[in-house]
Amino acid sequence: MDRRIPLLAALADVVAVLVFAGVGRSSHAEAFEIAGLLATGAPFLAGLAVAWATPYVRADPPSLTSGAVVVAVTAVVGFALRAIFLGRLPLSFVLVASVALVVLLVGWRALSMAVARRAIDRVG
Repeated sequence: MDRRIPLLAALADVVAVLVFAGVGRSSHAEAFEIAGLLATGAPFLAGLAVAWATPYVRADPPSLTSGAVVVAVTAVVGFALRAIFLGRLPLSFVLVASVALVVLLVGWRALSMAVARRAIDRVG
């Protein structure tokens, strides 16, 4: 595997979590500011870091299975930290945020796999 792939995959995951936080802030009419975006995303970025600390994710970062692990760990840690810091965790937030994290964190992996397969089919 090209040694740049894990770095690019980690970067894509960070961007996905920041997009998640940005969309969430926007949907609640919160001002767009970097500090607010980072504060909103912090629990989920921490969860993302925990996910990436696992050897499983680092072994094959762009795989859909790794994406599922990244989503699960990011969500569980993010929700736990959010509940601890805010003292609440509405079920509606958990449901919407879970779907958004799946779409973003697994979505880029599925898209990259589709593009790679198409490129291979064109060459082959």
